[in-house]
Amino acid sequence: MPLDPCAGAVGNDGAGRFPRNRRVTHAHPVAARRSRSCSWNSLALPRRVSLRAGVMALPLRFDGRVVLVTGAGGGLGRAYALAFAERGAFVVVNDLGGDFKGVGRGSVAADKVVEEIRRRGGKAVANYDSVEAGEKIVKTALDAFGRIDIVVNNAGILRDRSFSRISDEDWDIIHRVHLRGSFQVTRAAWDHMKKQNYGRIIMTSSASGIYGNFGQANYSAAKLGLLGLSNTLAIEGRKSNIHCNTIAPTAGSRMTQSVMPEDLVEALKPDYVAPLVLWLCHESCEENGGLFEVGAGWIGKLRWERTLGAIVRKKNQPMTPEAVQAHWKEICNFDNAHKVQTVQESTASIVEVLSKVDSEGGVSPNRTSHAASATSGFAGAVGHKLPSFSSEYTELEAIMYALGVGASAKDPKDLKFIYEGSSDFSCLPTFGVIIAQKSIMGGGLAEIPGLSINYAKVLHGEQYLELHKPLPRTGKLRCEAVVADILDKGSGAVILIDVHSYFGKELICYNQFSIFLVGSGGFGGKRTSGKIKEAVAVPNRPPDAVLTDATSLNQAALYRLSGDWNPLHIDSNFANLAGFDKPILHGLCTFGFSARHVLQHFANNDVSRFKAIKARFAKPVYPGQTLQTEMWKEGNRIHFQTKVQGTGDIVIANAYVDLVPTAAVPAKTPSEVGELQSTLVFEEIGRRLKDVGPEVVKKVNAVFEWHITRGGSLAAKWTIDLKNGSGKVYQGPAKGSADTTIILSDGDFMDVVLGKLDPQKAFFSGRLKARGNIMLSQKLQMILKDYAKL
Repeated sequence: MPLDPCAGAVGNDGAGRFPRNRRVTHAHPVAARRSRSCSWNSLALPRRVSLRAGVMALPLRFDGRVVLVTGAGGGLGRAYALAFAERGAFVVVNDLGGDFKGVGRGSVAADKVVEEIRRRGGKAVANYDSVEAGEKIVKTALDAFGRIDIVVNNAGILRDRSFSRISDEDWDIIHRVHLRGSFQVTRAAWDHMKKQNYGRIIMTSSASGIYGNFGQANYSAAKLGLLGLSNTLAIEGRKSNIHCNTIAPTAGSRMTQSVMPEDLVEALKPDYVAPLVLWLCHESCEENGGLFEVGAGWIGKLRWERTLGAIVRKKNQPMTPEAVQAHWKEICNFDNAHKVQTVQESTASIVEVLSKVDSEGGVSPNRTSHAASATSGFAGAVGHKLPSFSSEYTELEAIMYALGVGASAKDPKDLKFIYEGSSDFSCLPTFGVIIAQKSIMGGGLAEIPGLSINYAKVLHGEQYLELHKPLPRTGKLRCEAVVADILDKGSGAVILIDVHSYFGKELICYNQFSIFLVGSGGFGGKRTSGKIKEAVAVPNRPPDAVLTDATSLNQAALYRLSGDWNPLHIDSNFANLAGFDKPILHGLCTFGFSARHVLQHFANNDVSRFKAIKARFAKPVYPGQTLQTEMWKEGNRIHFQTKVQGTGDIVIANAYVDLVPTAAVPAKTPSEVGELQSTLVFEEIGRRLKDVGPEVVKKVNAVFEWHITRGGSLAAKWTIDLKNGSGKVYQGPAKGSADTTIILSDGDFMDVVLGKLDPQKAFFSGRLKARGNIMLSQKLQMILKDYAKL
């Protein structure tokens, strides 16, 4: 006879049988016997529950909640129904009324429990449908009470046979009642729970489903299937505040009384399982996706465990069974085993193996989760220099970034960031993180010696950026990255990556990426470091300024063009695997929105005043949500935090921007401008056009304004006025309006003048830019060649 100490009743799940005359012992304590009085207090659910010695908690109530319990005509289901009703819930008592094999039906079992609840002052209705008719059962709840909050899938039957004797009917009916029945009932309630943004679901598995049991192949398969169903519903329901957990109960019932000693039936009362079910179904319980064994007053949580395993394949070599044989002990060694919790974590380990095989490595997956190897690996990693790299960009990349963080043509002040023809075109200061991010995005973490990075566990925790001077409008910057330090935060490890970016030999900006490795802490390392750029709490007073900005549904799709191609931000399927109901916005995108708000409100969009920014990423943002940046001014430091408007969730915390004092912003001196090669040329053009001015004015009739740049920044403005009077060439913007504005660098201007650079090619390559009446620029050749004799 099979042994599965999950006691059930007719129409009641968690069923199994004890062999006659066999003593069953438990490693967990057995609760003291209790009276079977009919009062509410006979249940193992006191009105005040002690959390710890001397501390009393308020009783957990379910007033106004509607609970559906299947298979509630006896045993565990009855205990659940009575317990929920005692604590204020409206209960739907479902029971088909058949025997433990699923034969027959009737209303007596459900009616008796309903009567028992009503007699004690509770509210309940009966339902006699099979769980395969889930819609009808849920309709009973809606018709009687108008809603459905909690579903306890408890109904079940037994058709025990040794594997060779199981018939198709025995297999199918077990799966129809246990697995399909739970699916049908839960699906019928699902949309109602989503609409009300609340739901609690219990699936009833069994020790047979977890461990297997002789004579219960059909039952075991269905019970483990329920666990898989529950785990997926926990993921899909999270966004709608629907929690789903699984229990594997051990309890005596009317079905097992004939095969179990009376004292054991008493010790394994269903009343000792009900408290766990009530707690998991309470609105204050955050547990979701858990699996619990429970019985006799003992409760234990289960989780999967996996060995470190071994890589048995070599690059460019066949994988053989002999190689598996040679590594078998290592494959099966549970010393320092790893607790895998998500499918993403499992998949990431396989991806990690592929990278190790490609690099001829042989380190087992998940090595960093163990203190001994982590300590030595982390110690050796500090000071490691990642391969240097170059970041080259033009106005195109700078404009895409600005659009990605919310700059818009709707605001004229934003044109300097999104229009290359603007006289003061500038890169947003936070574009500096894009320059440096290749050290992280390019897989540089995987190259750190002594570390095994599981990318499924990598989070971007904090970011610091410091500008030593405004970013050039175009440029090629050389970047040097180093592992500055590694911190042990207990629940994880923090890797500090410092990146210095140079324009030639001049340091332009410095970034510090704080990367959090979930589950890699506890290796005995230090918790703090003098090298970290610390986040700072915002002041405890109302903000001095608040700016809001609505992100678009395409915000993440637009921002990822700046180089963060993670599918988490664009692919719904990938986002679901990561535990999100839809793609999320990049943290650094929100970072850019917030910095733009500070620059706009406190520095009038003057990029030369932006010195540094530090931010901590707290929660994700979904494209389409509105960001609200709250700012506090304290001297030249602007503290800020960013929230999602509507939810109030803080998504960027403990952040600040340091501004350069207005008096400290350097101004260009005449000598600096005079160093431009183009200065001599414009002066010469002015002299050569002086005698032929009236003639040229008559033929051209246009005003040309020139913006000469150096190092990506505006260095000088010149005007060639061949429209007014006898014509004039002078330094500075046009007096009035220019017909055509031309922007190019000092060096390119000289190449055009010397005939080394064709103006038309320069225009189409983006090196020369023009706005206004571009057709008038065709007359420049006549001016420069025919009259200025250049």
